Amino acid sequence: MTKICIVLFFTCAALLQFGCGANSDNTNQVNTNLQTAQTPIADTNSNPTVQSTPLPEFTDADTAFAEGNKLFDVNKTEMAVEAYNQAVRLNPEFAEAWFKLGVSYALIEKQNEVESLNEAPEETPTPTPAKKSRSKKDAPVVRTKDSEKAFEKAVAAYKKIVAKNDKDDAAFYNLGRAYNKLDEDEDAEKALRQAVKLKPEETLYQTEHGAILIKLARYDEAVKALKKALEIDAENSEAAELLEKAEAGKKRINFGVTPKPPQQDNLPKSKTAKPTESESPENQEKPENQGKPVESKPTKTPEKKSDKKGDQ
Repeated sequence: MTKICIVLFFTCAALLQFGCGANSDNTNQVNTNLQTAQTPIADTNSNPTVQSTPLPEFTDADTAFAEGNKLFDVNKTEMAVEAYNQAVRLNPEFAEAWFKLGVSYALIEKQNEVESLNEAPEETPTPTPAKKSRSKKDAPVVRTKDSEKAFEKAVAAYKKIVAKNDKDDAAFYNLGRAYNKLDEDEDAEKALRQAVKLKPEETLYQTEHGAILIKLARYDEAVKALKKALEIDAENSEAAELLEKAEAGKKRINFGVTPKPPQQDNLPKSKTAKPTESESPENQEKPENQGKPVESKPTKTPEKKSDKKGDQ
């Protein structure tokens, strides 16, 4: 009987413990659910992407250009392109707007190129030949990029400006920059040289002129232009960097030049030196009678006069 009671006691205790544990687990689960329900879900749209506001239709080219500059300065390049396009539609002769449009297009094209390279599978890159300076004798280049088309429009507009006013140094400067963007380096150098001529104390003109001279491998002239730029503004860091490049290029050229040997006429002739062709006795001029036999004329002996006294 005692054994039966003990067994019943332990059985009841086990049942009570199981029931309490189950209730504890259920309570914890309920508390967890309540806590989850009370915790706010993170709002994934709390920082939505700012939608680009479409630009209004401008009625004035200068206003559109000014808006384009503001957008360009805050890296909203695509919207800047739209503003510059409105400016040149309103004023097709707006040279500066064409130039800034070309710069904006060039930035977008460069970004697209980088993205395409990152997405493309890794391959051995094919080396591209370096661009050569174009001259008027070269065949005309077909422009396919939007940036190049804009720079061509800028060149045409700036050429009209300098044709009307050949004292406009800023127009010559910007014309040179536009030519440079198109890799028409010789024309760029001419325009920049004219800008420097009109305003030689402008460090910006001297610096840009020095840069294009380096591109043309005219290092001596580049060194002079860049030193002049630093004389005007000693804090011109761009001119200082370009001057180092110009001086390095100058050293490379001078290193590759073979000095001319001294002229032979100024050197003392050694006793053992072989005679040159002109000094060879075979090539020396011979007297006219050399080689001809000399005719020997018979000498007449004087006849003895007879002594008249002896004959008598």
